[in-house]
Amino acid sequence: MSQLETWDYKPELIKWDDKPLPGGPAVTFQGPAGNLARPQYEFRPRGQTGKMVSDMIPHLAELTDEIAFVHSLTSKSNTHGPAENFLSTGFVLDGFPSLGSWVTYALGCESQELPSYVAIPDPRGVPQNGSNNWGPGFLPASFQGTTMSSKNPVRHLAATGVSSKADRAARTLLQKMNARHLEANPGDNKLAARIASYELAAKMQLSVPEINDLSTEPAHILKMYGADDTQNADKAAFAKNCILARRLIEKGVRFVQLFNGAYASGGKLNWDGHNKLKEQYDVHAEILDQPAAALIRDLKQRGLLEDTLVVWCTEFGRMPFFQKGAQGRDHNPDGFTCWMTGAGVKPGVSHGVTDDLGQKAIENVHPLYHFNATILRLLGLDYERLSFEHNGIERRLTNVEGELIPEIIA
Repeated sequence: MSQLETWDYKPELIKWDDKPLPGGPAVTFQGPAGNLARPQYEFRPRGQTGKMVSDMIPHLAELTDEIAFVHSLTSKSNTHGPAENFLSTGFVLDGFPSLGSWVTYALGCESQELPSYVAIPDPRGVPQNGSNNWGPGFLPASFQGTTMSSKNPVRHLAATGVSSKADRAARTLLQKMNARHLEANPGDNKLAARIASYELAAKMQLSVPEINDLSTEPAHILKMYGADDTQNADKAAFAKNCILARRLIEKGVRFVQLFNGAYASGGKLNWDGHNKLKEQYDVHAEILDQPAAALIRDLKQRGLLEDTLVVWCTEFGRMPFFQKGAQGRDHNPDGFTCWMTGAGVKPGVSHGVTDDLGQKAIENVHPLYHFNATILRLLGLDYERLSFEHNGIERRLTNVEGELIPEIIA
């Protein structure tokens, strides 16, 4: 998502609108660079802090006083797949554990009837790098995320053509046989994970249909999220995903990962605004804004936000100039914004600075390693001690990097 259309106000861009960037790059990731382009939405001061936030996201803008912004993040890649890997796993290459897998490996599961880690894809499709964003990498397979959504709940939970009594008897026998097989194969992590997943699936036969049944939500909650919007099916579906996220948190699911935006589609299904940024962002913002803001408000009014860390993140930002011959911005890994709110976060903070045009982080620069290290700290974990030996190397989420961002910690 573009930081220049949302959280990082750059009035100099208005002055330089449609002018070339002096000394700027002739070519960026997807081709020749065009002229500088002003923010495509108006900004105005919000809340007690007076922070300038875009009109593109009016509902989220109302929460500015409760948010800690980091405006000076950097990534190691300007390509969606590797950049998503770096955001989610700390490495640009495939095969490393996701943040959610590290957290559940360290903290375990509170719920005995639901997975400890759930990933909720956008109703329009999975993200560019798919299951890498919630995969366990080299951690035991039991720590991978389970995908479900309001639109596509966990499939094949109920046995067809079998009575509940016979199903329970079969599962009891299978549990005994699995235990005996595991005793005969000690130390087989994959076998143990497979058995654990089947046992959890049996419990989920009851818990998942209940938690996915949003008909029990009162009308005012559906309206608050926008889940009753009959004019925008994508918004209503994303809103229902946000409600599902809240219900999972209420039931003790340790880590919930909620996606907005799908795979590569020329910006039609996600925030990848290369060609028609304003036109496409108008569509995506309506889907995101009200439901996401309602989720934070709902967590707060239920007393859950004080124990829940909410993180809003993107794999990189966008350039201050349009691409030549287009009305959109190219990828920018050199300076972008992510934010947090909730448990342990210092509210109303804006930390880090990009240059006057928003192209590059210049003050309090933080690689995403620092952001992930701070997330772990806020969850009660030491990013330098949380490790797992793989192929003779003690691996960490932050590799051999990482520092805390104390300015956003309460």
